[in-house]
Amino acid sequence: QAHLTESGGGLVQPGGSLNLSCTASIRPFAMGWFRQVPGKERDFLSSIDWATGDTSYEDSVKGRFTISRDNANNIVYLEMNRLRPEDTAVYYCAAGPAVATMVTWGQGTQVTVSS
Repeated sequence: QAHLTESGGGLVQPGGSLNLSCTASIRPFAMGWFRQVPGKERDFLSSIDWATGDTSYEDSVKGRFTISRDNANNIVYLEMNRLRPEDTAVYYCAAGPAVATMVTWGQGTQVTVSS
């Protein structure tokens, strides 16, 4: 029933910014962002509760990334600032019944931070 479509990835220089977006086909209870590099497990980055707007962040992106939502249109955004080469990864949006229970995933979008 639920389908996620994400976009916004690309190539950016260190210190630059990118903005990702993800649209859910149905209203979610929670949405979030994860990233994955080859040979490593998918890592949690950030989440937002749809009803309350409460957010959480992984330590490495806290203060640099901001998650937000468009409640009426079922869209979650990730504003990424002061990007570092180690931020390079495939970024996935996710949705689920709770912030700690993501069950539906977007197709992924590549973010590359390089000079």
